Amino acid sequence: IEFSGQELLSLPQRQLRNLRGNRISMIFQDPMTSLNPFLTIGRQLTEVLELHKQLSGKDAQHRAIEMLEKVGISDASQRIGSYPHELSGGMRQRVMIAMSLLCEPDLLIADEPTTALDVTIQAQILELLKALQNEMGTAIILVTHDLGVIAGSADRVLVMYGGQLMEEAKTHTIFATPQHPYTRGLLASVPRLDSDRNEPLNTIEGRPPLLTDASIGCPFAPRCDRAMPKCTQKTPSDCSSTPGHHVNCWALEDASQ
Repeated sequence: IEFSGQELLSLPQRQLRNLRGNRISMIFQDPMTSLNPFLTIGRQLTEVLELHKQLSGKDAQHRAIEMLEKVGISDASQRIGSYPHELSGGMRQRVMIAMSLLCEPDLLIADEPTTALDVTIQAQILELLKALQNEMGTAIILVTHDLGVIAGSADRVLVMYGGQLMEEAKTHTIFATPQHPYTRGLLASVPRLDSDRNEPLNTIEGRPPLLTDASIGCPFAPRCDRAMPKCTQKTPSDCSSTPGHHVNCWALEDASQ
């Protein structure tokens, strides 16, 4: 795993700590369990600045208030003294975003950042992330199962299954011309407004693999309607002939030959 030319897995813990929360930051799925219930919002924000930016006292508090205002929290100078349980779910997620962007990271990993929120707040959070990305130039890795969120937010999509890459392409390409059987199955399972209510929904048969089981070959093979013996014997390689579109599938490779 490389970041800015550095191999992360071999870095000493001290150097990793300097990267985490500084140049690489993360927004977690549930802000209620990610924020410390015993510390005020302000203390949790200023702690980041003390560690990575050597700011303290009024300077750190001023920067924290400034960031809370930037993510849309009104009366930030008052809210900074609040505890997590005193804020709504949407407000807590905004605090998490503020905390993750305090050091203006190069990379932000957003792990299902809107899952615990209602639809209206979801849209506000996604718009906020996009605006802050444009302002700060931060790259965002958005981890989500919501295809609607992907369609409205992502530039490129990596479709993962069982910890392995199935397909990668620009967002419009994934939705317009999906190639991998898993990608096609995902998109086919999305309910459509113009579909017949009496028709059953499309599903992908079978169950997801146990990540504790070390398997050989394609992890999607047991559920794939195009699987062949080779699929369970050898990990597939990129078979796409389209630049910028990567598909790891033996069935597609054999069909193209």
